[in-house]
Amino acid sequence: MSRSKRKNTFTVAFYNVENLFDIVNNALTADDDYTPSGKLKWNTTKYHHKIKKITSVISQIGKNKSAFPPALVGLVEVENAKVVKDLTRHKNLSKFNYSYVHYDSPDERGIDVALMYNKDFFEVISTDTHSLYLTDDEGEVDYTRDLLVVKGKLNGELIHVLVNHWPSRRDGDEETKEKRIKAAKQVQHVISDIKAKEENAKFVVMGDFNDDPTSESVKDFLVIDDLYNPMKSLFEKGEGTSTYYKEWHLFDQIIFSRDFFDTEKSIHTFLKATIFKKDWLQFYKGKFKDSPFRTYIGPWYQGGYSDHFPVYLTFEKR
Repeated sequence: MSRSKRKNTFTVAFYNVENLFDIVNNALTADDDYTPSGKLKWNTTKYHHKIKKITSVISQIGKNKSAFPPALVGLVEVENAKVVKDLTRHKNLSKFNYSYVHYDSPDERGIDVALMYNKDFFEVISTDTHSLYLTDDEGEVDYTRDLLVVKGKLNGELIHVLVNHWPSRRDGDEETKEKRIKAAKQVQHVISDIKAKEENAKFVVMGDFNDDPTSESVKDFLVIDDLYNPMKSLFEKGEGTSTYYKEWHLFDQIIFSRDFFDTEKSIHTFLKATIFKKDWLQFYKGKFKDSPFRTYIGPWYQGGYSDHFPVYLTFEKR
């Protein structure tokens, strides 16, 4: 693609960065493992190495399609505003004028969601968060990540970006399915509220949904009405962003309003959805061969990137 063509092309990305904790113990959260005295011996050297790794990935996402790194990058599994700020200020990204939106979530481990944005292309108008109220089998509150909603202008076009990190499958897929369905309903409720106030509202819904594009929560409760999920065809081809017992899953997805197909309703035209799956992001040998090159396997430090591959969408601006 010619450079002039690439200058009219923009990417929007999402990345689960796998336990991006600083090294400071937070007495209010279960982050003890990610401290120098914790079982993972998490320290300044490992932290800065992880920041370097993650920023190197973000700087290269969509490089062959756009003249710029992603205009928007949704992030999950970030501990606090400090770690997001450290990403934006690292030399791999500092020249790209990134800022960020972050709120602390009530998640017990202290991991949050965030949105990084390039101020040259995206202007924030307003931000909000929505808590998801869940209970466990004993009726106790089950704290999880908030839904982040950012309203802004991408190259002058008004959009709403919703960043998600839905409840995990740790206690079993079927056992936790209803929690993710509830998360999907919450997203649709927020979308409906915005539509009631704003005609022709456009949405980009991204996140680690802990469900695949064909899972009930996503296909029956989230991707309805005028939303479109370009990740579904990738998953049906056998592609994924993370593995569990050698089975690929595509929990990391970016979904958007169908208006991005309509040249009369949007200045951005959707071109393609891609999993950023480079050889250097994968284990090259052993039983984890081809899976994402992660930071830890159990208690053993690997020095990798994340247990998820990033995903991104490519749009052409008219």
